[in-house]
Amino acid sequence: MKVTEILSASKRPFASFELVPPLKGSDISKLYNSIAPLMEFAPPFLNITSHRDEIEYQSNPDGSFRRVTVTKRPGTVAIAAAIMKEFKVEVVPHVICGGQTIEQVENILVDLNFLGIENIMALRGDAIPGEKYFSPTPGGHSHTDQLIRQIERMNKGEYLDSSIKNAVPTSFCIGAAGYPEKHCEAPNLKEDIEHLKTKVEAGAGYIVTQMFFNNQSYFNFVKECRDAGIRVPIIPGIKPISTKKHIELLPRAFSIDLPEDLISETNKCKDNKEIYRVGVEWSIAQCKELLAKGCPAIHFYTMGKAENVQEIVKQLF
Repeated sequence: MKVTEILSASKRPFASFELVPPLKGSDISKLYNSIAPLMEFAPPFLNITSHRDEIEYQSNPDGSFRRVTVTKRPGTVAIAAAIMKEFKVEVVPHVICGGQTIEQVENILVDLNFLGIENIMALRGDAIPGEKYFSPTPGGHSHTDQLIRQIERMNKGEYLDSSIKNAVPTSFCIGAAGYPEKHCEAPNLKEDIEHLKTKVEAGAGYIVTQMFFNNQSYFNFVKECRDAGIRVPIIPGIKPISTKKHIELLPRAFSIDLPEDLISETNKCKDNKEIYRVGVEWSIAQCKELLAKGCPAIHFYTMGKAENVQEIVKQLF
């Protein structure tokens, strides 16, 4: 079932979850164990992040270095298939521009279509570690709207190989990312929303936001989107803080602000156990307000750990 159909058919808000594939070499049971506690909430879909290969420089015996491409996590297609088999739930694999050509993107989409997957989250992806700015792969897409257009062409039966006749159209529902505090590379929020609008016009049927900790940022973002003519559903994304390290890393990694009141409360904490509790309580308060104001669903970024998210969702749904 497509996410847009789920949103239209749902009589009440629901929780969805985003998962990070385990590192290569990990036991698949660890992934299953992180998902299983969340299934009691009957999520209509689970998102699966995608990670491009990384570049490392490894030393040679003579003291020189060689450039090596390293794959650190299993592929999205394999993880999607494993989750569908184990849990009988709709999956939303992330498909990214970075690190692949348009031909490689098409091959991924073909595989997902053969699995019966109807939903895609289309993203540009981040710069590879060690690079300050994103650079497209030669023969690949530079921007998400280009990726969305490729998916939409496949939905019309148009493949890259023009010799294919009477190709069966795919039927992907496409999601896109939105940034309530603007994308870190955007000059301002207005320009970022215009860029988001191009993704919707290209074919994105719904939006999931980057994490935020001040609900007013989300409310303002939704209003700005509506004023710009964006009419698709906008699902808020929530990530509870659970450690002191989160307070240091999240603003840098995701270019977000942490409210003064939240920092004030965490500064009173003696250890991560107390910070964990503050994070849970803050997220519960956030979600209650979001639900009271009519958001269609709440998307939780689990980062591979379900305990705090499970505790939060129990208080809400």
